[in-house]
Amino acid sequence: MKSSEVSKQRASESAKAGGNPALRRLGFDANDRVVVIHADDIGMCHATLPAFADLMDFGLVSSGALMVTCPWFPEAAALCQTHPAWDVGIHLTLNSEWSAYRWRPLSDSAGAASLLDETGYLPRTVPALLATVETQAAVAEIKAQIEHARRAGVNPSHADSHMFALLHEQFFPLYAQICLEARLLPFIPRHDFRQWAGRDALIDGWEKQGVPIFDQLIAIKDRHEPGERVAEAKKVFDGLSPGLTCFLVHPAQDTPELRALAPRWQYRVADYEAFMSAELAAHVRDSGIQVISYHTLRANMPFAP
Repeated sequence: MKSSEVSKQRASESAKAGGNPALRRLGFDANDRVVVIHADDIGMCHATLPAFADLMDFGLVSSGALMVTCPWFPEAAALCQTHPAWDVGIHLTLNSEWSAYRWRPLSDSAGAASLLDETGYLPRTVPALLATVETQAAVAEIKAQIEHARRAGVNPSHADSHMFALLHEQFFPLYAQICLEARLLPFIPRHDFRQWAGRDALIDGWEKQGVPIFDQLIAIKDRHEPGERVAEAKKVFDGLSPGLTCFLVHPAQDTPELRALAPRWQYRVADYEAFMSAELAAHVRDSGIQVISYHTLRANMPFAP
């Protein structure tokens, strides 16, 4: 069974059992479809910044996460300071995947060299990271990114993981623990293709403590023409199962910088244009799907102020 099918099956089982506990606390019932529409990779390059600002003003996208290690993070932080109502998080980053545009870790702790590839940057792939990184170096880097974001004036509600590196067994429990200790809501999916012994019990324990768990993680596949993005997004929304879903988008405006660094830049521009579409916004509204933010989820966690 494909991971997406397993995710839907488990979401269905959750609905039959009374629904997602985090949604029950918010007053939703077991058959409600509730989604956080989340913009990833904000600050990765300049093209993401005006795109994110437009999307937050438009209102269909409900949250986004900043890449603290990237060159445009200071501008991203300044933008967030002028819009304190925005729901932003930290896109914890241990990889630097592009060929011609790279970034390095922030920490200088013992073992930090294990976070570097042969060219002196964060590894391009998750397997390359896992092959060299010392766990404590990863922990130090996660903490450094959270601290750096806060020193820059960002008030994050949550944290998630670039390229899902921190959902790997080696990091997952520590990642969640660090986020919770920092009073951040960690992105935790109920199902992930990297299954390992004890994972489900760990997630069940967090959920019983009041940590929201996402029933589904959804994104639009890049297998269709970019111009079909609105139609594809409609299909994805129509196919949502009851429960709590994180719908990932990677928006950016069309700029020379974006074209130079991202081989499939057209799809990032397509995400931006689709989620600025009145047609798509009306479709989501008319479908009965409830769009919420990480702010809403975090406000109902035990540590919330």
